[in-house]
Order: sequence, then structure tokens, then C-alpha cells
Amino acid sequence: MSPAQLVTRKVFPSTWTSWIDPTGLTRSIDVTDQGDHIPIGYVRKAHGIRGDVLVRGLVSDAADRFAGVTSLTTGDPAARVFRVTASTPHSGDHILHLEGIDTRNDAEDLIGTQFVVPASDRRALDDGEWWAEDLVGCEVSDRDGQRIGTVTDVVTGAAQDRLVVMTDGGVAGEIPFVDPLVPEVDITERRIVVDLPPGLFE
Repeated sequence: MSPAQLVTRKVFPSTWTSWIDPTGLTRSIDVTDQGDHIPIGYVRKAHGIRGDVLVRGLVSDAADRFAGVTSLTTGDPAARVFRVTASTPHSGDHILHLEGIDTRNDAEDLIGTQFVVPASDRRALDDGEWWAEDLVGCEVSDRDGQRIGTVTDVVTGAAQDRLVVMTDGGVAGEIPFVDPLVPEVDITERRIVVDLPPGLFE
């Protein structure tokens, strides 16, 4: 997961599933090799001719993280560490200059590179907020306790976040993550109660 918008039910991407960027396209990040680290942003493109990169945040506090950042670690196996010599907000993203990246070609080589932090560095959540990966794997049932399926993914979008649910019969569907449709979330018990209109998973 731009990161999830602050809607009635708030979801924040951490170890990443998927998200919808401003162009409306669904994006995803493979974090299977990142262990106990989470992505906080990625290089979208080169900016200018002096090696600057345009970085998009992937966490709800991205603006604060990138505003005062002095170094960044990449999420690839090499875990490269770049010293950040300049950081400027730009239309919701950040323009960064990384030490040693001095030409446009250097910057273009970093396109798609993720920057990560230890999972322990996640911010504290308020009531009614969840990390996306904590929702994945939860059992979904209706108000009567009838099992529907399991959350397999979380898609975050500008209008609302959605739970991707796979039924035991192999039917997949998306449930808007809003109070009327998802009245109860119990992460401790790994259980989500939904109140759905008829026919959604038929």
C-alpha cells in the first residue's frame, strides 16, 4: 500500500500487500525477503539531471520520515545505506539527493528501489487503525458466526480500503472496509465479523 487514506476504518501498509497509486493502477511490493523490515517508500523516477530521485512514501507518516531523514537503507539483499544530503517535499512525494548518486543515469538505476526500516520502528496505532498484514489471514464470518472465508490481501485506495476475501469454495471478493459492512475486528482472535448484502460471494 499511496498509503491508506484516513477513512472510517483505517488501514496502514507495513509489510506490504498492495495499494492504488494516484493514476488508479494497483501496485504491489514483494517483501518476502525483507524479514523484520518494512518498506517506507520507493524511488518512482529520476528528477532533473543532478542525480535527484523522486520518492513516494508507503507509510502514513512518510512526510515526517522523509522531511528530516539523514540516511536510508535499501530493501534489496545488499541493504545499501545512502546518506541523504537534501530532502524537499514535492506534490505529496519527496525529492531526495543521495550521496554518490550524481547523474540522471545514476538516479534512473534506482527506479523501483525500496527503502526500509526495522519493523519495530512502526508508529503506534490509534483506536480503529490496523496494519494491513495483521488483517491478512483473519477468518471472516457473518453476524451469525457463519464462516465466509479468509482475508488474503488488503487493497488501500483514495476512496476506501478493501479486504480481499477468499471463500472456502474458492470464490474471491472485495469488502469495503467501512463500519456498516465490517462492524467488528478482533486481531487477537484473528477474527473479522462482516454484515454483507446478499449475493456478494455467490
